[in-house]
Amino acid sequence: MQHSNKIISILSKVPKNHHHRHPSSPLSSFQTFSLLVSNNPTITTIIQKSFFSSSTVTTQQQQQQQQQHIKIVEVGPRDGLQNESIFIPTPTKINFINKLINAGCNNVEVTSFVSPKVIPALEDHSEVMSEIVTTWKKQKDDGREIILSSLVPNVKGLEKACEVGAMDEVAIFGSVSETFSKKNINCSVQESITRFHNVSKITQEKNIPLRGYISCVLGCPYEGNIKPSSVAKYAEQLLELGCHEISLGDTIGVGTPKATVEMLREVKTVADTKQIAVHFHDTYGQALANIYASITEEGISVVDSSVAGLGGCPYAKGASGNVATEDVIYMLHGMGMHTGIDLDQLIEAGLYISNVLGRPTRSKVALALSTKKG
Repeated sequence: MQHSNKIISILSKVPKNHHHRHPSSPLSSFQTFSLLVSNNPTITTIIQKSFFSSSTVTTQQQQQQQQQHIKIVEVGPRDGLQNESIFIPTPTKINFINKLINAGCNNVEVTSFVSPKVIPALEDHSEVMSEIVTTWKKQKDDGREIILSSLVPNVKGLEKACEVGAMDEVAIFGSVSETFSKKNINCSVQESITRFHNVSKITQEKNIPLRGYISCVLGCPYEGNIKPSSVAKYAEQLLELGCHEISLGDTIGVGTPKATVEMLREVKTVADTKQIAVHFHDTYGQALANIYASITEEGISVVDSSVAGLGGCPYAKGASGNVATEDVIYMLHGMGMHTGIDLDQLIEAGLYISNVLGRPTRSKVALALSTKKG
């Protein structure tokens, strides 16, 4: 716009006899413009700058479209290990998490600050988080954007997280199913929102980003189908509490692409697309298809996943693990999208923890590639 104004200003000062060779032989508009440009280096320079600037912008936009970035939130250390029957030694957990971050996982849900009576598998939450925060402090200070997140059920859990420096992000979790909410966090859906007010207040005072999880967004093991409007209503309440991101969880993995899109469209009536993350379990083998639909049809750019397909839900009988991060990365990279994660190193981390647990990885990509290499 600035360049256009300069050209107009210059043209307005050109003598009128420049517009014609002879009164009876007028020049065309193009000929007049060409003559003026050739005789005025200022206009020539402006046009060249405008052309190359717009070309550069176009090229950058094309590259960004070709390399859309998808943020992966690796939930294996928390959501993956919380339901394990055997206790994973603290040094092993720390080594596992370090492998994930070394692989390029910059958003890691490290642990959950809940009572050991509720989740004994994560009773060492303070020790694990403290060590991870210390280990990666220098790289974070040097500019690497690593977000070490943790789940906090209440103010007590939040206080414990703060004590060990876990202040990158904390997450609260609720459900749109009354029955599931009572079994999971021992309160009604509306009571859960009331409980979160105190947590929200402290996070705002301490300037700690707050993330919100919603369980059973596509189905409940006790109540069956869930209305998309119920999910949107709960998401709106979490946003009002100050959550910067809402993770929508298909806890029992019953969702299909059609149902996923319908639910997302309803949630997008109350939330910006950038505020929404998707979290799929792969019980019915629909997780990758649902993620694909979320990204390509609804523009979602944040995906939760768990390396080696770790996880499940202690309150949802028959719910298998989360979608495997390796499988998600393989698909996204195949779509020409950017994640910043090294697939080979990620597979190594998944095989490491699978060996510790004494079972094969649940990642189809990891199985295929490791067999091929072997």
